[in-house]
Amino acid sequence: MEEKVEQAYLYDFYGELLNEHQRRIYEDFVFNDLSLGEIASCEGISRQGVHDLIKRCNKMLEGYEEKLHLVKKFLETKQKVEEINKLAESFRAGRKDTVIDEIERISGEILEEL
Repeated sequence: MEEKVEQAYLYDFYGELLNEHQRRIYEDFVFNDLSLGEIASCEGISRQGVHDLIKRCNKMLEGYEEKLHLVKKFLETKQKVEEINKLAESFRAGRKDTVIDEIERISGEILEEL
């Protein structure tokens, strides 16, 4: 997964666990695509300070994911729902029996994970 996309997912799930200062700087870097220098200038800290803070935030967010696996579970469930959508299209095309079996299998996997 692309680094910025991964950072966005981690922030979506665990960003509230960062303090306000960390969130503001992390959002500027990841979502607003500001450079380290631009953020440093706005925040009145050094470029190295911004770099270190973003690195620490990444490490914290990755640590939460290692323990809770919320992003992993979300992405797996999303992929299974996409499979169900494709199967629904096949169902409309007339391959009903095999489609129903596949939908039951996938929905069973989702229910087990929940």
